[in-house]
Amino acid sequence: MRLHYLFLLLVTLELSTIYGLSTQGTVLKKSFKSLPPEALLSIGHYQTTCPDAEGIISRKVAAWVKKDPTLAPAIIRLHFHDCAIRGCDGSILLNHPGSERTAFESRTLRGFQLIDVIKGELERRCPRKVSCADILTAAARDATLLAGGPFWEVPFGRKDGRVSLAREANLVPQGHENITALVAFFQERGLDMLDLVTLSGSHTIGRSTCYSFMDRLYNFNGTGKPDPSLNVYYLKLLRKRCTRELNLVHLDVITPRTFDTTYYANLIRKVGLLSTDQSLFSDARTAPFVEAFATQPFLFTSQFSVSMVKLGNVQVLTRPNEGEIRVNCNYVNTV
Repeated sequence: MRLHYLFLLLVTLELSTIYGLSTQGTVLKKSFKSLPPEALLSIGHYQTTCPDAEGIISRKVAAWVKKDPTLAPAIIRLHFHDCAIRGCDGSILLNHPGSERTAFESRTLRGFQLIDVIKGELERRCPRKVSCADILTAAARDATLLAGGPFWEVPFGRKDGRVSLAREANLVPQGHENITALVAFFQERGLDMLDLVTLSGSHTIGRSTCYSFMDRLYNFNGTGKPDPSLNVYYLKLLRKRCTRELNLVHLDVITPRTFDTTYYANLIRKVGLLSTDQSLFSDARTAPFVEAFATQPFLFTSQFSVSMVKLGNVQVLTRPNEGEIRVNCNYVNTV
């Protein structure tokens, strides 16, 4: 017990040192209000209210991915789309006319049913305790692990947002942007250039519709010619596979089902699928990161864990007057 109080005292003193605060009670209360929202997340958030929350999420994700391995990259992508708009608040899960989920840009997103099943089980076990935003964040980590990627601890405590607008869905990168636009998009969300290159590495698994890169095959930047940065043999292969815009092609042509660094080696060989992928190596600002990850797998997996935690912390709703814990991930609470 004495060690417990000593630990609390040390934490209080540490916070005081970091933020230049007095240890007096009223000042400490003010200091917590000044903390960034992600600082209010914690690994043990559900320890007393729903101790098996992570276990329930993990088991459900494992069962579904075992039946359909393509769900692993789908859940990671769904998490990114959620965090990219209004932060990690579960807004992508809201299913009503005019929501992000109904937008044209969201038409190929998958994994909603899995999140609903997890939420249903958690509501039976721990009613109104676990947010949809937390479920999706943890599911993305579990999906990464099942695909052969790294593990990381997920801090919990996100609230669910009440707003979801279809017109905002087009803010998410669609595969045509240049590096400057991508860097700006990430920086607006508290992520840097290293996070951009690292999180793009999730394209080591998963598929894309031909629609997302068809311009590279025939009319790149309105030139009437294919993208000159495309490997000639890869170009021929893609033209054969993309007879229709909605055909699916693996993002990593070499090891499409393995979470590894081949994605980065592909960029060096000019066989990156999306324009945004290949430009990571074409641009001098990001190319050194690509080269480092291509040759040092541990460096990539270590940084991927760090960048995924940062992604999961983007614009989170954690304060008492923010958001809610949805009963159903598809709808805002009515009561």
